[in-house]
Amino acid sequence: MDGIRGVLMREKISIAIDGPSGAGKSTLAQMIAERFGLLYIDTGAIYRAVGLFAMRKGILPEDEAGVVALLPEMKIELSHDDTGVQRIFVNGEDVSEEIRLPEVSIYASRISAIPDVRAFLLEMQRKFAEQYDVIMDGRDIGTVVLPDAELKIFLTASSEERARRRYQEFCAKGVKTTYEDVLRDIIRRDKNDCGRAVSPLAPAEDSIVVDTTGNSLMDSCDQLAGIVKERIFHGTYL
Repeated sequence: MDGIRGVLMREKISIAIDGPSGAGKSTLAQMIAERFGLLYIDTGAIYRAVGLFAMRKGILPEDEAGVVALLPEMKIELSHDDTGVQRIFVNGEDVSEEIRLPEVSIYASRISAIPDVRAFLLEMQRKFAEQYDVIMDGRDIGTVVLPDAELKIFLTASSEERARRRYQEFCAKGVKTTYEDVLRDIIRRDKNDCGRAVSPLAPAEDSIVVDTTGNSLMDSCDQLAGIVKERIFHGTYL
């Protein structure tokens, strides 16, 4: 990161990656972070952590007051291992794997619509961008969390494509589910994310929309890397 700043005389770099569930935001953001020496922040994992905590406590996501009452009990921390992969901790426990379970996804989607939850987590996310050169992904990064980001990308793909990718991920991890169940979850999450009253899912006006339907992972990575190189480094990054 220091080398980038030294060459380009920048105070910081901030890239916002938005998009629906299963669009490849996390995977691609990690790849871009590694390629350009940025700090990757998976904001969706933070909401999942809250969802997992509420689920463990037996609080339904529809119980807004109950969920909000849990927030002071939570200490959420992020760290990165030697390979740059983000790990998330709740009260000292590494929950990085458990938050990816399908049932936690449903909790996270519903809980993310609660205004007090979003407000509670907003400052945490912004502090990372103030301190580091970051690429941050989520569902309202370019519109709410980092409205002044130097580059905003809205990643999307068809619901069927996103469900196929997510299903393959679950199979690789040994999670028992079906493609049909994953597709239903994707469609449900899209409806929840786009229809919520606070920070609904939508591209920022100044974002670049990238549809990855039919792309291989490397095709999508190269496409995003080209945008980052041109818009952030003006074609000078080696």
